[in-house]
Amino acid sequence: MEAIGIHALTRRYGTLTALDGVSFSVGRGELFGLIGPDGAGKTTLFRLLATLLEPDSGRAEIDGMDIVRDYRAIRRRVGYMPGRFSLYPDLSVEENLAFFAALFGTTVAENYDLVAPIYRQIEPFRKRRAGKLSGGMKQKLALSCALIHRPSVLLLDEPTTGVEGGSRSEFWEMLDGLRRQGISILVSTPYMDEARRCDRIALCDRGRILGVDTPQGIVAAFDRPLYALAASDMYGVLVRARREPGVRECYPFGAAHHLVADASFDPGRLLRTLEAEGFRGVTLRPVGAGIEDVFIERMHHGQ
Repeated sequence: MEAIGIHALTRRYGTLTALDGVSFSVGRGELFGLIGPDGAGKTTLFRLLATLLEPDSGRAEIDGMDIVRDYRAIRRRVGYMPGRFSLYPDLSVEENLAFFAALFGTTVAENYDLVAPIYRQIEPFRKRRAGKLSGGMKQKLALSCALIHRPSVLLLDEPTTGVEGGSRSEFWEMLDGLRRQGISILVSTPYMDEARRCDRIALCDRGRILGVDTPQGIVAAFDRPLYALAASDMYGVLVRARREPGVRECYPFGAAHHLVADASFDPGRLLRTLEAEGFRGVTLRPVGAGIEDVFIERMHHGQ
């Protein structure tokens, strides 16, 4: 049985279709990532799976239970971290944890073994109000509260957004530990280094799924020539490269532009043309694709 099964799930807000026939599954004990920009429908999907919304069509199951018919049972099996900090800022760390345990009819002591590796890191600050914690500590507290009733499935909506790099890495090490204990995790992230830590990922945009595979499989499917292009006039060379025959796409990518070509592209011709037109410091070299390149290609041109 799958931990999460999603079948042609659709949700609209008036004339806006937030989710448009979304289908994929998450296996038991899998760490599955959702990758996509704001407005892709990720938060709507999490709210549906957490039984906070109902779909307009399609269906989804968690541990074999329907998100509409069996919503009460699902709420006891799911731990949900929304994108915004959702704990009580005026309660202390320990008061928040005790409160969420009581909501599920359990106690901190009963399930402390599950949250201990996470909670111990913030336990020295257990008397501090949650609203006074740093971003990384808030997320550790929120994860502890999501786990305190021992869920089988975790739903994490961009849990590390706004958290500094060291704390992000620590958070993902915690997720690795929870996965090893058999907890199934669906997590969204805007960070590609985090996406690469998932067992599988789904690329999503404007309410649709553009592809599902392992991070390595997603990248391996990129089969077009890719180059890194740079010059002293980065904006000018970007505009000019987009007009070059054989250039399928050119977009800013860190310190260079990534240029996606088709079979007719002649890199030597582009270099000669740019130099003749007065561009200085021009470099053009082949590079390997990343998840971002695959996402842009599928977003603009389909699979």
